[in-house]
Amino acid sequence: MTSSPSSSVPYVAVVGPGDVGPEEDAAAEAVGRLLAERGAVVVCGGLGGVMAAAARGARAGGGVSVGLLPGRDRAAANPYLSVALPTGMGQLRNGLVVAAADAVIAVGGSWGTLSEVALALRAGRPVVALGGWRVAGGPAPVVPPGPVEADSPEAAVAAALAAAPGAEAGPGRPGGS
Repeated sequence: MTSSPSSSVPYVAVVGPGDVGPEEDAAAEAVGRLLAERGAVVVCGGLGGVMAAAARGARAGGGVSVGLLPGRDRAAANPYLSVALPTGMGQLRNGLVVAAADAVIAVGGSWGTLSEVALALRAGRPVVALGGWRVAGGPAPVVPPGPVEADSPEAAVAAALAAAPGAEAGPGRPGGS
């Protein structure tokens, strides 16, 4: 019996603003590329800004990116995605982005990013923040721990992959295929 992709490959959501400057764009692209080089599938909201940069990086790294679009029009997707899935759910699709991931990397911050960080933390997903929002955690079980902060794309990817369940081995990582 072969293992399913979900059990052997980590899925990491890269979330952030749809409107970014050059620094966040470069960071998100580096995160996407590094994740792809480490064998992870990049999950995002499928549109522009951080989402497009992460998908562009995943493509450059030879990897796969999945975009969960807010609308019903697949043509609205950024051109770098491997797979574009229209949801017709608007901003509610943020919950699907988080649910599809084993870990989340937030690059920069916007209200949509903050909602994804909150949903991920409530769902028990590890979150790594690369710039942007700072969310402090409190005593369990009232408030889950806040995001782990990272100071570079490399540190963000390393922290997310280390925290993702089943991410110890996989394509491009020691012990992986």
